[in-house]
Amino acid sequence: MRRKKGRVNVFIDMTPMVDVTMLLLTFFMLTTQFLPPAEAEIVLPSSNSAIKLPESDVMTISVTKDNAIYLNVDSQRLRGELFGAENALKAGIRVDGAEQLANYLVQARTINPKLRTVIKADKAAPYGPVQDIMDVLQRVKISRFNLVTELEGA
Repeated sequence: MRRKKGRVNVFIDMTPMVDVTMLLLTFFMLTTQFLPPAEAEIVLPSSNSAIKLPESDVMTISVTKDNAIYLNVDSQRLRGELFGAENALKAGIRVDGAEQLANYLVQARTINPKLRTVIKADKAAPYGPVQDIMDVLQRVKISRFNLVTELEGA
């Protein structure tokens, strides 16, 4: 008579899989770049244009409804070089005049010539400061820039 073999239990050790999962989770948590809080709240005007903004190498000039002008670059390293290490984590720095804006623009383009300029103006902001910014851009030989708007119906 043949004897039945006993069933062998299969044991899969889950420890290595949990270790890999935790390492991946830690890696993604440490490499994620969180956006710093915005210096000023801006309500964008609406338009029909559906052109996407570039995702990297962006220099943003923001105008609030109170005529305050803020300059921001998307690279934390470049922010540190332009505005000082103490301002590297800020979402932007307030610019006090056309000369200071022109100096920052020239320095930023010298450090990173690939920077693309974007103007974000509040819907309630007067046109004067935006015109002044465009004049400064023209003076420092930045002839291409984007005006950021909200897509109508979105």
